[in-house]
Amino acid sequence: MLNITDVRIAKIDGDDKLRAFASIVIEDGFLVGDLRVLEGEEGYFVTMPSKRKRDGSYKDIAFPLNNEVREHIERKVLLAYETATGHRALSRMESEDSPTVRPDLLSVEEFGFTPKANP
Repeated sequence: MLNITDVRIAKIDGDDKLRAFASIVIEDGFLVGDLRVLEGEEGYFVTMPSKRKRDGSYKDIAFPLNNEVREHIERKVLLAYETATGHRALSRMESEDSPTVRPDLLSVEEFGFTPKANP
């Protein structure tokens, strides 16, 4: 599993849905910033770093390639958000009977990687 060694939270006040920006440090050597902690109708969730395209839509620029890693990142970030702010954020994840499958996730091939064949 992905070894997230640090999570940094920058709380945001005065926005309708955005509650914080987050950065994660992987293996004490790689930082991914600009994750967002948002509060929606079903609770808190984390979005990946993205950039605005010319047509006004957004495209993730860094993201996990499977739901297991996405859920691991989200759990770590929301736990850090709870610790930093005192707001309960993990209830949506704990109440789900089955993990949410994100249709917007790209497979390894769609992302442009070719999986290594096992010898």
